[in-house]
Amino acid sequence: MPMEKLYKNPIKAQVMKMVILGVIMAAALMDEVEGRRGKVKKGKKAKILEGNGIEYGAINCRAHTASITEFGGVGDGVTSNTKAFQAAVERLGQYANDGGAQLYVPAGRWLTGSFNLTSHFTLFLHQDAVLLASQDPNEWPVVEPLPSYGHGRDTSGGRYISLIFGTNLTDVVITGNNGTIDGQGDRWWQLFHQGKLKYTRPYLIELMYSRDIQISSLTLLNSPAWNVHPVYSSNILIQGITIIAPVRSPNTDGINPDSCTNVRIEDCYIVSGDDCVAVKSGWDEYGIRFGLPTKQLVVRRLTCISPTSAVIALGSEMSGGIQDVRAEDIVAINSESGVRIKTGIGRGGYVKDIYVRRMTMHTMKWAFWMTGDYGSHADKNYDPHALPVIQGINYRDMVVENATMAARLEGISGDTFTDICISNVTIGLAPKAKKQPWTCTDVEGITSQVTPPPCDLLPDQGEEKITTCKFPEDNLPIDAVQLKKCSYQFSHA
Repeated sequence: MPMEKLYKNPIKAQVMKMVILGVIMAAALMDEVEGRRGKVKKGKKAKILEGNGIEYGAINCRAHTASITEFGGVGDGVTSNTKAFQAAVERLGQYANDGGAQLYVPAGRWLTGSFNLTSHFTLFLHQDAVLLASQDPNEWPVVEPLPSYGHGRDTSGGRYISLIFGTNLTDVVITGNNGTIDGQGDRWWQLFHQGKLKYTRPYLIELMYSRDIQISSLTLLNSPAWNVHPVYSSNILIQGITIIAPVRSPNTDGINPDSCTNVRIEDCYIVSGDDCVAVKSGWDEYGIRFGLPTKQLVVRRLTCISPTSAVIALGSEMSGGIQDVRAEDIVAINSESGVRIKTGIGRGGYVKDIYVRRMTMHTMKWAFWMTGDYGSHADKNYDPHALPVIQGINYRDMVVENATMAARLEGISGDTFTDICISNVTIGLAPKAKKQPWTCTDVEGITSQVTPPPCDLLPDQGEEKITTCKFPEDNLPIDAVQLKKCSYQFSHA
């Protein structure tokens, strides 16, 4: 039977089509992950030119290029290439004011420890190139905790630097023909579970205090912890990324914009042991003191599988504030929650002006989850009077199938979460769903055309006052970014 006959509302019919498409896409994705265990090719590929060349889109093209082999790199999966990468970036950095430079990584398995990038620089991975993260702890320098966090996430001390790292940079591109970065995280996960970590685990990609960033057309596998972490940065494009980690791997968040402004995340596929996208801005008194929010963030066309976590999470480290987040055309499969706000007493900060529309979900524990009692404090010095402000939360035009509960919305006593709007949302409950589909405490708002009927704290406006929740129609500055067509001819493989 056509969807239009099952769903009288044309938007719901179209959204349901997206659910079915998402299920098919996710199943195909999981088959490929299981079958190949390491090479999932998604997103737009660079065009291969005749004569051993490439053509691809980037925020800026480069006047100079070199291969990692020119610096002694050996792609046998055994030889350490840490010094080769470090030397290559240092040498190519001299062209920063002369049209910039590109480092090309050809086909091969390139074992490496951490290395830093430079400004006006492109790291390009061939489609059959695999960066393998070293298992030698000596190739992972230890750096200070982030100032907005106070100390590491795994331990109270410092943290291992990320595999690909940069700070105070301008105009950085990390891309490829869907080449792979494999964090080989199993060793780190075991140390975490055994309580034997000396410092916080490294991430795959972290850029700090930087602007004009592009991370695109890559496959990221088995990160020790978070995969992509832009922090204290602006003007960021993350596009066409596939992220895969075992669904029980600890803290393998997909993409975590943290105290960032003007960010665009689109066309990404994430299978994760934690939140697929987690929006952050600092932890308790450290984040309050640092005071740098995440704002002007757009997430589009994301497909997520995360059985133990959220598709999109706001927090829990949100003490610097989160504002103006726009998410649309999201597909969630077999995930714990669709959108989750995580906060608690001592966090301070705010989560305001959140807009989500055209989201489809299949096999969920909750469609919506708001947590006002999230623990996990940085230390015992947090301010118990620092209460978060949660307001202006808008969800609309969604279809959910096979959910255990519709929503669990829990504010804070004496600190009500306000101005919540949910409209045109149909939630199909699982055969063994909870008897009470909605639980609500310390929240205020309205609903319109929502099934099953929501809790009394979110009263339905009725047929006479059908409401459509807000979604901004203006573009953010990052939407104006257009990629240039870059092409290079190589004399090397």
